[in-house]
Amino acid sequence: MLWAGRMRLGTFGILLMLVHASAACEFGPFPYSTTGIVCRMTKPAALLLNQETAQVIQAAFRNAKFPNITGERSMRLLGKVAYELTNIQVNDLSIEQSEVELKENDAIHIAIKNVTAFFKGTLTYGYAGAWFLQLFHSVDFEIESSIDLQINIKLMCQKDQVAADASDCYLTFHKLTLHLQGDKEPGWLKQLFTDFISFTLKLVLKSEVCNEISFLAQVLANFVHDLAANFVRDKDISVDISLASVPLIKANYLESHHKGLVLYKNYSDVFSDSVFSPSLLTESRMLYFWLSEHILNSLVSAAFLDKRLVLTIRGEKLQALFEMEDTEAQRKAVQMIFQGTSYNDSVAKVWSLAHPQISLQPEGTVVKSLVAVEVSIFPLGEEPLMVLYMEKEITVTIQAAYVEKKLLLHPLDSRIEFKVFKCTADPRGNDPSIRNFLQTMISVVGIPEVISRIEPALTSLMNSKGLNLFEIRSPEIITRKGYIIVQLDFSFPNHLLLDFLEKIL
Repeated sequence: MLWAGRMRLGTFGILLMLVHASAACEFGPFPYSTTGIVCRMTKPAALLLNQETAQVIQAAFRNAKFPNITGERSMRLLGKVAYELTNIQVNDLSIEQSEVELKENDAIHIAIKNVTAFFKGTLTYGYAGAWFLQLFHSVDFEIESSIDLQINIKLMCQKDQVAADASDCYLTFHKLTLHLQGDKEPGWLKQLFTDFISFTLKLVLKSEVCNEISFLAQVLANFVHDLAANFVRDKDISVDISLASVPLIKANYLESHHKGLVLYKNYSDVFSDSVFSPSLLTESRMLYFWLSEHILNSLVSAAFLDKRLVLTIRGEKLQALFEMEDTEAQRKAVQMIFQGTSYNDSVAKVWSLAHPQISLQPEGTVVKSLVAVEVSIFPLGEEPLMVLYMEKEITVTIQAAYVEKKLLLHPLDSRIEFKVFKCTADPRGNDPSIRNFLQTMISVVGIPEVISRIEPALTSLMNSKGLNLFEIRSPEIITRKGYIIVQLDFSFPNHLLLDFLEKIL
C-alpha cells in the first residue's frame, strides 16, 4: 500500500491537473433547490480537528520518499568534488505549534510552526585532485532542521464529491545543519558539503513533503466521504451524498451541501424543492446537520418496500399489551378475543399497509400510517385461527433525543381511526367494549411498545457505523416545518485517525 501511495506521488503533478480539469462540477442556477443534506462545521470544530494535524504532518514527513541527492563542484587547485546523499529518512520529528484559519471564499490556512526534524542517511563523496590523487569515502550523516510549514487547502468538487487541494504548500527553513559522523572528518569538509547541498536539499524536502501532504489531504477527503456514505447505507438502502453545490468556506464555518437522494433497487427518488438557506443554521455549536423532510419520507418508503415495517409480538410482550390494567372490562375483552388460549400459543403481527407519511413540524415529527394488526391463536390440536384483524390510521407526534449514546423517541399526542375491524368474538361489531379496549390499549401501550422496539434498532444501526466512538456533547434534535436540524459539540476519537493512517501508509 505504501509503494502504491508513493507511485501516485510520482505523478502528482499530472493528477493535480486532472483534478482541476474535473473540478468544475455543473450545478443548476438554484443549487440549494436540490439540497437534501447540509453539513456545517464551525471554527471551534476546525480548531479541534487541527489538533490532529500533527499526526498527518508526521505521517507526511515519515512517508515521503526522498530521492538521492547528487552534485559536484570544481574547486580551484583541488579538482572536482562530487557527492551523493542516499537512504534519506526521518529519524525524529516534533511539532511545536499548529494554527488554522478559515479564509472566506478561499481556503483553509494551516500554519505549522517550529517543526524540528532530524534526517539521517549516507554521504558518499569523491575527490579527484589536481595531481590525479583520488579519494572516495562514505560516512553517515544527520541533518538537523527547523521548519515552518504553511498549507492552504482549497475545497473543490470532483466527481460530485468534496476534493481537497493542498498543493499550495510552503516550507520556510530557519535551520538546516549537516552533521557528519565521527571526529576524523576535517572541518573544511563538513563546511564544504553543507554549502553544496543546502539549496538542493531544501528544494527536495519541500517538493516531497508538500506532495505527500497533498496526497494525504485528498486521501483523507475520500476517507471522510466513504465514512459518511457508509453511515447512510444499510443493506439495499442508501443515500446519495453527491454534492448539490460547491463547498463553502466562510470566516467562521465550512459547509457542504448534498443531494440526499434515497437509493433502493428500482426505487427512484427525485427532489428539487428544498427549503434550505444558510440562514437556517447558526454558528454557536461545533457541528450541524440539516436534513429535509423529503429524505425521511423517502427512507421510510424504502423501508416499507424492503418489508422492514413488520413487527411480531408473542409471549410476555403480548401479555403486557393486553393486560395493561386489571379491570373487569379488560379481563372480559381478553377472554373474548383469545378464547382462553395462552399468550404463549398466540401471536400478534403489526405491519404498515402503505408508505407512512412524515411531516416535520415545530412540535415534533408527525408520522401518519395505515397499520394492520392481526392476532392469531394456536389451540392445541387445532388449526391456527385468526381471532382479530383491524386496520387503523394512526397519527402520532414524536420528539427525538440522543442521550448517553442512545436514541430516545418520545411519543406525544396520538390519534387513531379504525378503518376495518373484524373480531370472531363480535362478528357483527355490536359490542363497543372490545373496540374501546383496543383503542385505549393501542394509545397507551401499543404505540410506546412499537417505538420501544425502534429505539434500540436504530441505536444499534448507528453504533454499527461507529457513532458511539465519538464523544458527543449536548446534542439537540430540532424540528421545524419541512426540515430537521441536529446540532452538537464533539470530541474526536484519536485512534480513528491513527488506525486510518496505519492502514494507508
